[in-house]
Amino acid sequence: MKSHTARKSSFTLPAAEHAQVLRLRQLLKARSNTEVIRRSLSLLEESISREALRRQFREASTRVRSSTLEAMRELDPLNGEGLEDA
Repeated sequence: MKSHTARKSSFTLPAAEHAQVLRLRQLLKARSNTEVIRRSLSLLEESISREALRRQFREASTRVRSSTLEAMRELDPLNGEGLEDA
């Protein structure tokens, strides 16, 4: 097979999973079972990417949490300063 030729695969699904693909095909108004699989794979990949991004935000938040709390404590006495004049 030439390296630039698209490769095709064929999968055998258990009856319950095949029925699920058929239900999704109807719900999504997809043209084929293959379209259902493609869309499912794209959504799965997006979901994994979002979870990785959430994990990175959590890790970054953990790293800066102590300095953020310290800055907030330092600024707390200034909270409301000058509001009496308004």
